[in-house]
Amino acid sequence: MTMTEDEKQLDQLLTQARQSRPELPDTLAVRILTDAEEVRLGQKTLAGKPARSLWTRIVDGVGGWRGMGGLVAASAAGVWIGFAAPGFLPDPATYIYGQETSFVLADLDTSFLEDTE
Repeated sequence: MTMTEDEKQLDQLLTQARQSRPELPDTLAVRILTDAEEVRLGQKTLAGKPARSLWTRIVDGVGGWRGMGGLVAASAAGVWIGFAAPGFLPDPATYIYGQETSFVLADLDTSFLEDTE
């Protein structure tokens, strides 16, 4: 690959720039290192505090362990009442389905036999 005249001049300029690096002023170096030390010390103090787990945040959200105990007791009572409802409470299934229909399985079974021939 041959270089054009412009590329040769650019290559010479870049080589010259690599060889003559300017020195960093001492005051700038001190300011950079001081700022870096402040940032490093600030990060150490933040890293010392552990992150709260999801479970801890949920328990705190319902009021601590007392609130969690009340929530568990109310849930258990709701499940118990749902499965073993007292006689004076209506059956919730009738509200969901809205009708009381029963099928005799024997009638369904014989209806399939009529079309087999």
